[in-house]
Amino acid sequence: MRAVRLSVVTAAATAATLAAVTGCTQKSDDAKGADGAVTVVAKDDSCEVSRTDFPAGHLTLNVENRGSKVTEVYVLHPDDRIVTERENIGPGTKATITAEIKAGDYVIACKPGMKGDGIRRQVKATGAGTGAARRSPEMDAAVAAYRQYVQAQADATLPKVKKFTDAVRAGDVEAAKAAYADSRIGWERTEPVAESFGDIDPKVDVREDGLEAGQDPAKDWTGWHRLEKALWQDKKIGDREKQLADLLDKDLADWVKRVGKADITPTSMANGAKELLDEVATGKVTGEEERYSHTDLVDFKANVEGAQKSFELLKPVAQKNDPKLVAELDKQFAALNTLLDTHRADKNAYVFTSYDKVTEPQRKELSDGVNALAEPLSKLAAAVVK
Repeated sequence: MRAVRLSVVTAAATAATLAAVTGCTQKSDDAKGADGAVTVVAKDDSCEVSRTDFPAGHLTLNVENRGSKVTEVYVLHPDDRIVTERENIGPGTKATITAEIKAGDYVIACKPGMKGDGIRRQVKATGAGTGAARRSPEMDAAVAAYRQYVQAQADATLPKVKKFTDAVRAGDVEAAKAAYADSRIGWERTEPVAESFGDIDPKVDVREDGLEAGQDPAKDWTGWHRLEKALWQDKKIGDREKQLADLLDKDLADWVKRVGKADITPTSMANGAKELLDEVATGKVTGEEERYSHTDLVDFKANVEGAQKSFELLKPVAQKNDPKLVAELDKQFAALNTLLDTHRADKNAYVFTSYDKVTEPQRKELSDGVNALAEPLSKLAAAVVK
């Protein structure tokens, strides 16, 4: 779960926001595209793009962070649904994002400090173009299989969530605690798909420090982590928590219905795998995600499994285009899974050491393992469309 979410806005509001942002220039000498790619230069007060229109199909964004803050870069539909994203781009670093873009209007957003709605640029993908995305039978098979996987994970989540929310409604703190982590596994495995809808994730998976400016935690904070705080920190269940349990059931039922309509492409699968590793790096390794329950390693493992599922389904395509990358990814996934297994309380179940018991050297080791996997995983999308 990202620390701060994008709010859902209308296309008109997006245009108004763009007009008001003086630091976001259309073009600069710093932002010249090369080889048909769109160059994005992110600074603390601007988001410069080399082109505001480009052919639909395979899009490459060459991102450079010239600001002093860690940033994120998004390609969004006008209603804030996420097409693709890259988080945690450090000052002075670069990143390449590959995505499949249909003809239409979009927004490129840079988020210095990874907060707020970001500095936004309106862009347009036109026509089919010479870069139109072409699908091989292997790509189609990978997308179909991943769609089935995501739906199965969502379907399996609802009864686990009901076990958790039933315990909340019954006022049984210990039973709710016992069911909490398990209820989140399917969500964590497929979180990039859920985030692509824009509005569901802030309802069910936001942390208190991820609320938008002006939101009142007492009224506006909903979802798993609000209940997590009640169970582990407040150690009580009141009428508000029981209402939130009902709302969590409702919001996740909506998610399950919408999963089958998600826009899934080979590049979104590859980018989603990298996003899951970013989730681990920015939330799980730090202990921020499950700050009350300390069940971070359950989320960690689920994120890695979801990323690995995307990779395994895309492997037949990537193997043809970049066998060295595939070999490296096989190696790093195996190494990280082996490391995670050392923290299992039960090797045959989703039972892991409470994260507050994981030492700083052990956390550093986990962080190093994530970084070792994240670097080659960031190249998977490009390998798929070679």
